[in-house]
Amino acid sequence: MTSIAGKTVLLTGASGGIGSFIARALVKEKATIIAVSRSQAKLDEICTEIAALGGRGIGIEFDISQVTELPILLHQINQVAGQIDILINNAAVEKYRPFQDYTLQDIQSTLTTNLVAGMELTRLILPSMLARNSGHIVNIASGSGKKGMPYNSIYSASKAGLIMWTDALRQELAETNVGVSVVCPGYTETGMFSALGVPAPSLARVAPPQEVAIAILNAIKQNQAEVILDGFVSKLLFSNFQLFPKFGDLIFKWIGVTKLNKNCAEKQMRS
Repeated sequence: MTSIAGKTVLLTGASGGIGSFIARALVKEKATIIAVSRSQAKLDEICTEIAALGGRGIGIEFDISQVTELPILLHQINQVAGQIDILINNAAVEKYRPFQDYTLQDIQSTLTTNLVAGMELTRLILPSMLARNSGHIVNIASGSGKKGMPYNSIYSASKAGLIMWTDALRQELAETNVGVSVVCPGYTETGMFSALGVPAPSLARVAPPQEVAIAILNAIKQNQAEVILDGFVSKLLFSNFQLFPKFGDLIFKWIGVTKLNKNCAEKQMRS
């Protein structure tokens, strides 16, 4: 899909984190944006901004973790905007904890929002894309899905699952004109560590959210299989981490990832 102009895009997690920046970038591409999140007030804000930029945005308040009700969401979208050309599975929740301090609900809610909901939305939308032989699915994963993050293990598991599912689905759809991409940001200015007031590791690059949004649109237009935001060096490190897991552990400890995540866990557990 070389052009996004005139396409209808379903964007989950539209009002928080990088979601609003993705929405603004889509306006410049002249797409119709179906913005979904749990906060109607924030959706109203982003849709007002979209309109001021000359675009069309439709905000729908919906909790996508209620996966059995996703057909209701798609029926609403069909009524107001018609078929979906591009699906961006961006919604995610993140909770830092020592693993033994997670509750079953923590585990289920994280995996449902970050992984299962995107799978179910795709399962419901994909038949229409295949019938038209056109469409694109983008899954927003994370560097945390490439190397497990201490004190953030459930989030890491959800993002690793997202990466592997995307890989498998892309191979299934290789003979069609439905593209599938996964985008893996590293540390971003809108990340949870920033919201908790914890500084990023000293050697880590913190990307502006606008850069992430542009990378997502490029992944669609260039039908890229996988995008790792921090480029070649990160790819090289992640590949070495796969071969030498304990080397990765030492690097994370050295640059301060383990300490940062432990600090985030302590702050979240106190709040």
